[in-house]
Amino acid sequence: MWLQSLPNLPGGRLSRVTEGALMRVDYGVVGGGIVGLASALSLLQQRPGAGVVVLEKEQSLARHQSGHNSGVIHSGIYYPPGSLKARLCRDGARATRELCAEQGVPVLEQGKVLVATDARDSARLAALEERAGLNGIESHRLSAAQLRDLEPHVTGVGALHVPSTGSVDFAALCEAMRRAVVALGGAVVCGAEVTGIRESPSEVTVTARDQEWRVSRLVACGGLQSDRLARMAGVRVDARIVPFRGEYFRLAPAAAGLVGRLVYPVPDPDLPFLGVHVTPMVGGAVTVGPNAVLGLSREGYRKGSVSVRDVREILGFPGFWRMAAGQVSTGAVELRNSLFRRGYLAACRRFLPDLALADLLPWEAGIRAQAVSRDGTLVHDFVFARSNRTLHVVNAPSPAATAAIPIGRTVAAACLEMEGAAGRQPG
Repeated sequence: MWLQSLPNLPGGRLSRVTEGALMRVDYGVVGGGIVGLASALSLLQQRPGAGVVVLEKEQSLARHQSGHNSGVIHSGIYYPPGSLKARLCRDGARATRELCAEQGVPVLEQGKVLVATDARDSARLAALEERAGLNGIESHRLSAAQLRDLEPHVTGVGALHVPSTGSVDFAALCEAMRRAVVALGGAVVCGAEVTGIRESPSEVTVTARDQEWRVSRLVACGGLQSDRLARMAGVRVDARIVPFRGEYFRLAPAAAGLVGRLVYPVPDPDLPFLGVHVTPMVGGAVTVGPNAVLGLSREGYRKGSVSVRDVREILGFPGFWRMAAGQVSTGAVELRNSLFRRGYLAACRRFLPDLALADLLPWEAGIRAQAVSRDGTLVHDFVFARSNRTLHVVNAPSPAATAAIPIGRTVAAACLEMEGAAGRQPG
């Protein structure tokens, strides 16, 4: 279900009351990542005085996708003009910068170059330049010589310069959102792993360890666990989350000065991800990555991590086998580059030839929650599922971090429409 078509749903009313281990609030949000926090913040902004609680299973926020990424504030250049992704990305980039300015979160405005390394890339670059114009994004086509002037160590037959791309520490932004939620009267509870969701005609009971919350409406932003949370709530979800490890390296200090901007390859439209890129980050590190390797654990960040439960679910899902059949060659290349640093280095040296093997230092991996449909299709759009009183963000692919604030606003508006449909508003 697409975000713009969420229906009005029936609602009810609960006030903020504490009864021993039982908590009653107006709205519950499961997930302390950036989309969950943005949804909670928007609920409080759109309904001042409402009781809102965010339940996060980890002991701190942004422990998964929100804290394991490239930190890029995307411009929206990749997305079809007029699409939901293009609009949310553009609005989100602006809103992210505004919130960072308000909260004192540093933003690095370094810009990006998309590098073409052959004639086929050049043709794709022309299409991206046209798309940038239609999306209202400033871009400048560069010749090989102009690219060398801008980035002397980057090699290509041409490039597209996108000045509006930046970087931020999304984990720091999540902490700023937490402060804003609390300042507006909301609560953020860490160490609250949700183990049960039970919906009745008048409320939703959420169980987390030895506590229960009864809420009028529940929003689930579970990321890597989103499909499981939906099923826990009795909501049918046809897609399944398949984890993909995104492995990064940090450039050694001697190599960190090779680039001054984000450097991306021109994306191959036949591949599901953007490819290995170079990112100067807010904290001073320069990373390269990520690749995309099938993960054997949804939350296992160490190389070689395996979860029996996760593997069993992957292998038992027909959509996985259909997807794998169409990605054999790509998967083999990604696996080779994961096992052997020289293969990873070769991907980087296509546009940054001065890199050496010794320049690639360890950096923590991320895990991408990729929804896969039963027919094996990789789902690239935002997908939502719902019941009468619950709304589940089942798939929030890139640029979800950039677009989190407008996603949160729209999710909050949908929750309030549920209330309006029943003619009752929480106080």
